[in-house]
Amino acid sequence: MNAPVTGGRRSWLRDHSELGVCLLLLAIGVLVLTDALTMDVDLTQRGPVGPTTVPLVVGTGLLVVAVLLAVDVLRGGRGEAEGGEDIDLSEPADRRTVLLLAGVFLATAVLIGPLGFPVSGALLFWGSAYALGSRHPGRDPLIAAALSLATYVVFNNLLGVPLPGGPLMGVL
Repeated sequence: MNAPVTGGRRSWLRDHSELGVCLLLLAIGVLVLTDALTMDVDLTQRGPVGPTTVPLVVGTGLLVVAVLLAVDVLRGGRGEAEGGEDIDLSEPADRRTVLLLAGVFLATAVLIGPLGFPVSGALLFWGSAYALGSRHPGRDPLIAAALSLATYVVFNNLLGVPLPGGPLMGVL
């Protein structure tokens, strides 16, 4: 008699597999809230909206979504299977593109220290465009450089988020 119970339990778990996503969202929400609430902040230096505001909102949002999704799943809601839209699901994954993108991200992580964000960001943007199929050798590097410089200026100068400038530190 134990076999049908085990099969029934497995069947129930298979039918409610989305609860795993709920648990993941719940764990990440608790982690974000715990980190935000234990953050050492001096409010007199930061103003009324401190650095814990966004993590508190995001963590609370994650908990709310986890609970709402769990309620929906337990009431019988099911996610739709991937229809594929414009993707041919019978074709294998494009490993070349995935490996090129992974290489570009890894190179950016290694080069951001010595070269700075403007140069490594330009390599990131150009490499990503190349990996995803853009083949305009005259236009792509120029767009990547402009995008990288604009990102650097916005974050470093306007938002006050210091990014490494590398050899261009004196120029920018």
